[in-house]
Amino acid sequence: MKEIELKYGCNPNQKPAKVFVEAGELPFEVLNGRPGYINLLDALNGWQLVRELREATNLPAAASFKHVSPAGAAVAEPLDDVLKKIYFAEDVELSMQATAYIRARGADRMSSYGDFAILSDECDEPTANYLKREVSDGIIAPAYTSKALEILKSKRKGNYLVLKVNPDFEPHAVETKEIFGVTFEQQRNAIKISDDCLTDIPTRNKTFTPEARRDLLTALITLKYTQSNSVCYAKGGQAIGIGAGQQSRVHCTRLAGNKADYWFLRQCPKVLELPFKQGVKRPDRDNAIDVYLGGETFDDTWQNLFTVKPEPLTADDKRAWLKNLRGVSLASDAFFPFGDNIKRAHQSGVDFIAQTGGSIRDDNVIETCDKYGIAMAFTHIRLFHH
Repeated sequence: MKEIELKYGCNPNQKPAKVFVEAGELPFEVLNGRPGYINLLDALNGWQLVRELREATNLPAAASFKHVSPAGAAVAEPLDDVLKKIYFAEDVELSMQATAYIRARGADRMSSYGDFAILSDECDEPTANYLKREVSDGIIAPAYTSKALEILKSKRKGNYLVLKVNPDFEPHAVETKEIFGVTFEQQRNAIKISDDCLTDIPTRNKTFTPEARRDLLTALITLKYTQSNSVCYAKGGQAIGIGAGQQSRVHCTRLAGNKADYWFLRQCPKVLELPFKQGVKRPDRDNAIDVYLGGETFDDTWQNLFTVKPEPLTADDKRAWLKNLRGVSLASDAFFPFGDNIKRAHQSGVDFIAQTGGSIRDDNVIETCDKYGIAMAFTHIRLFHH
């Protein structure tokens, strides 16, 4: 198929809308549902991310996309009991592909609500079963088992969007887009992210553990498909905090760091033991946990959610728990201009950094890393994405 008519463009008033190729066939087919404009932006950006992450790590990969940026991305590393609990995966069958997606969605469950799911490998029954019970708009994968496809087709009253991508498709080296009647053209960003990016280490600490290398590659590839400016914290083979589309680098670092903190605070005993009533839906739990971590009061609404009113999670409680967060990796899509980014990163347990380098204040950034014992690599690669 060369062309698909869409419901509308970015907004309902933007009609008509379609996607098409000038020559050849579209690199995907619609197996169920009707795609929207933003669905396809998410699907095609996300597919590139997981394909590269799969190649770089040799592990099944997944991403959870919203509004053309990943809410989370991950590879298939095992889940411990705590992560299974906070990702609502205690009672589900786990395959490697399911584990990758559960990690990707679990990074920021608030942002992943209504996501587009992206898989590097065949969608199997465990992945489809997990997706069936989550609020999601669609999925793209290179293949589906017959049972997985049957499960997904039953989602959203039969309207769940299911796309099958051609894994062998390679786009043209030159890409174009039109803005306000003006056509832009550029070389597609085909640069490879690999261990070679982590060889220039100007800090006193020059040790990157194998886990840190995996996490830095995960973060860098995630940033390649995140709206800039962007920063990504990663741990355990997954993004744990992504700051996207900020005009200030330190605001990216703070935003992503706050998300990383929330990810870790969800593992705090007080949060794990919140006395939810039976039958409270997962989105309502996610919202309540977000309110709880933010220090807001429940007023009378707690009666609908909890068997008893929860004890507050105090600022002292948070500080004490966050001291346990270590071994986090941080990547940036461009250079850090000031050491304040490093100071904020250190507060969220960052011990490893990969960034472009080349700032006139590199010396200050290196000095700040040395102060905290952080190992930092200059990648000499900028990853702006718009």
